[in-house]
Amino acid sequence: MTDIQTTRWTRRHLDRLVLDGATTAPIITAAPKALPQHDIWDSWPIQEEDGSVCLAGGAELWMALAAPVAGHPEERHDRARIRLLARKGDEWHDLGDAFADGASPGSREWSGSAVRRADGTVSVFYTGAGVRGEATPTFHQRVVLTQPRLTVDGEVALERGSAHRIALRGQDPYLPADEVEGGPGRIQAFRDPGWFRDPADGREYLLIAASIPWGDDYTGAIALADVTTEEWTLLPPLVVSEGVNHEIERPHVVVHDGRYYLFFCTTSRTFHPAGVAPTGLYGFVAPALTGPYRPLNGSGLVIANPAEQPEQAYAWLVLPDLSVESFVNYLAPDGEGARLAESATARARFGGTVAPTLHLTLKGDTTALAC
Repeated sequence: MTDIQTTRWTRRHLDRLVLDGATTAPIITAAPKALPQHDIWDSWPIQEEDGSVCLAGGAELWMALAAPVAGHPEERHDRARIRLLARKGDEWHDLGDAFADGASPGSREWSGSAVRRADGTVSVFYTGAGVRGEATPTFHQRVVLTQPRLTVDGEVALERGSAHRIALRGQDPYLPADEVEGGPGRIQAFRDPGWFRDPADGREYLLIAASIPWGDDYTGAIALADVTTEEWTLLPPLVVSEGVNHEIERPHVVVHDGRYYLFFCTTSRTFHPAGVAPTGLYGFVAPALTGPYRPLNGSGLVIANPAEQPEQAYAWLVLPDLSVESFVNYLAPDGEGARLAESATARARFGGTVAPTLHLTLKGDTTALAC
């Protein structure tokens, strides 16, 4: 594929940003734990190849990042494992770690996506962060693929013996995301692979949160990759944030009314300058996967956290039925302050659980939260 028309997200677009009822999420007032002993965040369903959610025993199958409830909530990223979950309505059931201990080439497992195949296996694409066995967490990131068999008779589980191999690394025009030191919001990106089958050509693609050089620093981008036989190849970026934001995460595409809606999320602190736009879900629309993309609602903003709770939710994921899933982050009027607070205060304000489901309406270049 050579006809990608890279779109630049610019300050001119952000100048059109409007916060109103159509783009502002309702306030979350309570956050009961879905898994009492674990923080969970960054969830995604196991998809069927048509994009629908995989069902087993009458329940939807999901994955999420998880870590035991302990210490400062920000430390969870250094202990993250992918958890397998079953969802029936509003109830979540824990099916345990998705993979065996030490299976990943990284020291922890970050966000990804999954699709069930006709042969009963599941292709799981995820971010291998760090290096297996390292004493101190580093921030090397690469896309890892494993294809375990899914068993649904009796106990639902993924087989433990499947190999985990590196499918993609950051390389030109993208940065390698191989930093030794850093932290959330302060590192280059090559993560969050989102699987997508394009109905126009039937081919499979991955969307990846990436970084590209920008002067003496870097800026956020959405990379695209396609596959021939079993080898994945990086393509030019779909969107570059033109110095507007250095960390755009969890890219994914929903096709609706013949248009391609590209969504991603980002935080207020990673804009330039910090705070110029809210933490939220942002998006673009195009006539084809390859673009050209236009920012939704003129600015790109789709869903913002309310001013009263500026960091209440994060990691939004739009499903084909236009429902929107996310997790409860910090419930506090000073959301960023809560994140930076000492451990006990931050823990008291942190949700670490699934957020209430939202619903979108899409019409051309405009979106609105459905009542």
